[in-house]
This record gives sequence, structure tokens and C-alpha cells, in this order.
Amino acid sequence: MSTGDGGPCIEGTAQTGGTTYTTNSENTIDGNTWELWTNTAGSGSITVYGVDAQFSAMWNGGSDFLARDGLQWNDPQPYTSYGTITAQFAETKTGTGGLFSYIGIYGWSLPPTCIEFYIVEDSYNKMPVNPGNTTQMGTAMIDGGTYILYTRPTTGTGGSNCPNTTSWTQYYSVRETARTCGVISVTEHFNAWKNAGMTLGPLQQTQLLVETGGGNGTLDFTTATVTATE
Repeated sequence: MSTGDGGPCIEGTAQTGGTTYTTNSENTIDGNTWELWTNTAGSGSITVYGVDAQFSAMWNGGSDFLARDGLQWNDPQPYTSYGTITAQFAETKTGTGGLFSYIGIYGWSLPPTCIEFYIVEDSYNKMPVNPGNTTQMGTAMIDGGTYILYTRPTTGTGGSNCPNTTSWTQYYSVRETARTCGVISVTEHFNAWKNAGMTLGPLQQTQLLVETGGGNGTLDFTTATVTATE
């Protein structure tokens, strides 16, 4: 174990074997839910191992590729109902991530406040990334680093987890300096967003994520846990 900026870095071991999926799909294994979503058929894959939330991903082109694993709730409640939500991660990556890329935490809150959210710890691009068309809502010091808080309107078809919704808002916490391992105090980000006027609806997902907008690359979460404790 080594200590990095923002807490202990537990350098895990890359898994072998696993099951690889190449089409948009989702499933739950031992309490963790993984998902592969891409808007360009055949552009990548996710390999899941059934060990905590560990997974690996690869992509080849495409305009938007997401692979993720972590917690999902079938009966979404306010985030305060889940106690303290925390993630531990370590990742290795190769290649490129295209026009944009995010590595960190991803999730959704559902109506009456439909929000797609990101906590960006690392990227294939230079940090801190800016998704574009954003409004800066302030900064927050969490896990030994400064995060820039953004909101961003977005639209799309097939990309929203909220029923009958094609226009919604994204929230971002973007770490100023990249890191590849450590503790992510997810609930502290939710609290910082609330203090900045960025409210969430009932929480549906909190998952470790890699998202890319093209390029050719791989990412392996060698440590990956997402927990909610009272």
C-alpha cells in the first residue's frame, strides 16, 4: 500500500479470466451492477470479474463509450438515506481517450430532479478537464485535492436513465490534479453540490467509470469498491 494525494492508495492486482461483453448490456453480480453503453456499435467491450466492482474496458473509436461498475438501487431514495458512500480505486490505462475522457465516479438521480453526475479523478486528456458549455458553481476541497464544480445542460435520445426524458442536467466535480488511486468520499461531493445549489433527486447509481469520446485504449480498475455504510 502506498500513500498518495488524498488518502491511501491500495494498488490492487489485475484480474484474469472474467466475462467479456461487446454489446450494450447490464447485470448485477454479488451486489454490484455493471453496465456497458456505447452509441457506436462494436466500438469496445467490458470484462467483469465478480470481484468487488473490478472491471477492465477497451475501446476502438466510437463517439461515446461508457463502462462502469458499482452500486445501483432498485428503489431510489435521497442520498442521505444510504449513510456514507465511499469508493476506493486504483487504475492502469493505456492508449488514448479521444476528444474527452472521464475516469472516476458516475451515476444518476431520478425525477423530480433528473441528474447525470461525474466525479472526475483522472483523464486521458489534461486535467482539469472541462466538458464544455458549463457553469462553474464553485470549488470544494475533498480527499486532499481541489475540485471544480460544474453544471451542464445536455440532451440526447437513449442516453438518459430518467423516463421520457431527452433533456437533463449534468453535475461535475473535476479534480484539478489527476490521480490514479485513492479514496473517493462520494457523500462529501454530494454535500458540496448541495451547498452550491446543485440538488440531487433520489439516488439510483453510484459507480466507478471510464468514459471516452473516441481514441483507442484500455483501462483496468485493479482496485474497485463502492460502499454505502451507516
